[in-house]
Amino acid sequence: MKPLLLIDIDGPLNPYATLMRRRIPDGYALYLMRPTGWDYGTPLPVLLNPEHGRALLALAGRYELVWATTWKDEANVWIGPRLGLPPLPYVDWPSMHGGAPDGTYWKTQYIVEYAAGRPFAWVDDEIAEQDREWISGQGAAETLLMWIDPRIGLLPADFEQLAEWADGRRGGGH
Repeated sequence: MKPLLLIDIDGPLNPYATLMRRRIPDGYALYLMRPTGWDYGTPLPVLLNPEHGRALLALAGRYELVWATTWKDEANVWIGPRLGLPPLPYVDWPSMHGGAPDGTYWKTQYIVEYAAGRPFAWVDDEIAEQDREWISGQGAAETLLMWIDPRIGLLPADFEQLAEWADGRRGGGH
């Protein structure tokens, strides 16, 4: 069984913090979106790079791709099609932005529950050392937690690291 690749949108795929500098990074396009909860006022600005879609599709042979984002299933409406991705399963958070054990990010406990013992890689801009320690203490299967700078987003080297981890894991590494 392939490991999971749990993908956050805002930060890794949408380097939203770049917009504070009022500049669109090379390779990105700006989209104005109205997901649920954004029904009035100015549309939500989202930066997306089509190369990310190609890179994720290339990883699909190594991983089961899963949205791990507050966009939930709306990622399949607003984000996936713009990146050339098919509909993906998603983590349906039981609770969002609430309390979490031992100072961890609110997603962390649900990521472990969703993985249900399967190996996983997780890309997010909110992963911290507390999350790594807590996941390790849960006896989770092999994991790769990648903090992604929300000013930069995923880089080619990140996709290379994801591929290497999946290949090494299958070869008995990690």
